[in-house]
Amino acid sequence: MIRVLWLTPKKPANISVGRQRIASHLESNGFEIEMRAGRPTVLYESLSSQRHDIIIGTTRAGAIFGCALSILTGSPLVVDHVDPIQQLAETDWWPIAKVVERMENLAFRRSEHTLYVYSEEKERISQRAPAFSQTNLGVEYERFAHPDSSIVEVAQSQLAEKQLEENVAIYIGGLEPIYHIRKLVESVSYLNNWSLVILGSGSLEDFVITAAENEPKIVYLGTVPHDHVPGYLQVADVGVSLVNDPHTLKVLEYGAARLPTVQLSGQARQKFEGMVEFCENDTKSIAHAIQRAVASDIKRIDEFQALAAEYSWEQIASDYAKVLRESLAE
Repeated sequence: MIRVLWLTPKKPANISVGRQRIASHLESNGFEIEMRAGRPTVLYESLSSQRHDIIIGTTRAGAIFGCALSILTGSPLVVDHVDPIQQLAETDWWPIAKVVERMENLAFRRSEHTLYVYSEEKERISQRAPAFSQTNLGVEYERFAHPDSSIVEVAQSQLAEKQLEENVAIYIGGLEPIYHIRKLVESVSYLNNWSLVILGSGSLEDFVITAAENEPKIVYLGTVPHDHVPGYLQVADVGVSLVNDPHTLKVLEYGAARLPTVQLSGQARQKFEGMVEFCENDTKSIAHAIQRAVASDIKRIDEFQALAAEYSWEQIASDYAKVLRESLAE
């Protein structure tokens, strides 16, 4: 059995689930996976136990500490590069982004293989990594397409005490400026007979809490176990995603659940054209797109769900298994 130490970013479990899904499928195929948050103490703890054959490091912290541990132990490293550096440059202090970029570059050079999601990162990686290939973010399709009735009942129970309007729009994810949360909340003023249900956490959580206290049409439920998310999508009429990113997990989850979807216009247009309603980063545009989305026809929803089915975590995990075995064989 191949023993894998997988170092991940320090994100809340209810928000970052993709790596856990891949790990679960790898375990079903004969790998022993130990997942740990990338932090300084992991170096000492892992050196003490030495219970791994290979390391996977997910950007950002996981890849950086994975690189350090690989140097210290001689264990082969696979870098799991899921976030473009430009995203950090836009949301953090630029000197920090430059330091992180250089540390990631070291990890690419140290790796036996680097898996990456975003095409704009290919040139940067190809100049440093000895081997590399593109992968995708995926969706646990069956869980969203055919949710267990008990999960749906949990969502219905949680929302039963809320005075929901005739139609329900839902947002699930991080509450950060990059996701245009303020514009989404403000769009409610242009929506008659609509409630907006928000699940998630982040730096704008206090803003969302205050908005929900002052506006009955806004319902904030905090974070919920990711296993319960399919149930909430079943009781909604429209799902919303306002990040300029073609690889957003939540959009695939909306599609798998057959939920009409509003997506910010931009990089995702080519991937989802004809399947979702696009909007600009403007309160009126968001509201109008939500109103259009609820009228989506069956053919459009069928195509959207079929696209989501192509991005199963099981298929993506098979790519990781191949890379791990090849990296150990070298």
